[in-house]
Parts: sequence; structure tokens; C-alpha cells
Amino acid sequence: MKAKINAEAISRLGKQISDATILMHEAIARKAGLTAADRKYLGIILDNGSLTAGELSNLTGLTTGAITGLIDRLEKKKLVKREFDKSDRRKVFIVPNIDKASRLFANSHLDLPTQLEHLLSTFTAKEIQVIERYLTSTVEIMNNVTKRLNEK
Repeated sequence: MKAKINAEAISRLGKQISDATILMHEAIARKAGLTAADRKYLGIILDNGSLTAGELSNLTGLTTGAITGLIDRLEKKKLVKREFDKSDRRKVFIVPNIDKASRLFANSHLDLPTQLEHLLSTFTAKEIQVIERYLTSTVEIMNNVTKRLNEK
């Protein structure tokens, strides 16, 4: 038997977790001398490894001009570097400096992983499966909305 859906309460909690996430990432980024947006885009670069400005633009929806500014800022802090493709010098890869980024953010999360691990230990395996399914589905929905909004 399914529980009665209180979409308004779930939506309110979703907004609260979104706000808390943004504020936490802003604080983490500020400690590292970045904006929250630059920190998040750096995370995308770190997750994807070397990629071109065009690929990053497609992933983020940012214009090529905004990507150039982002890469300039991250390169100035030595968090990424530009590397020319050996076979086509017109193609430039954005290469993350994983070691520097790791050191920069090493202590910024304080004991967040430990706290989250403790929280998860209070749930049953079945509850964790439900949480995973909800979060995975929510990410998929949000990615689809973002994709549609970014289509030109």
C-alpha cells in the first residue's frame, strides 16, 4: 500500500536541501578563493577529466564566452590548464589539476562525509534503496529539464 503523497511537503524539503547545498558550496568555494559556480564547474571538469571548451559548454549550457572566462579564472589559480591537441592545434583541451584541486578542498568539508555516513547507518538497507531510487530519479528528471532548457 502506497502512502498518501504530500507533494507540497516533499517540494518544500527539496527546496531546503537545494538551498542548504548551495550555501554550503558557496562557503566551501569562498574558503578556496572561488565562487560557488566556479567550484561546481571545476567539479564537473574533475569528474569528466580532459575535455574541450565545446564539450564543457554542452555539459553546462554556458556560452563559449562564459567558458573562456571560467577557464581563465581556474587557470589563473592553476586548477586547470589548456593543452593543445597534438594532431589538431586548433583543438584545446581543458585539463584539471587533480592534485591541486584535491589539496585545495581537502579540509573544506570538515566532517561532512563522517556525518553523512553516520546518518545513513541509521537507515535499513531497504530504506537506503528507496532513498537511492528517489535521488537517482530526481537527478534524471532535473538533468532532462536542464537539457531541454539548454537546447538552442
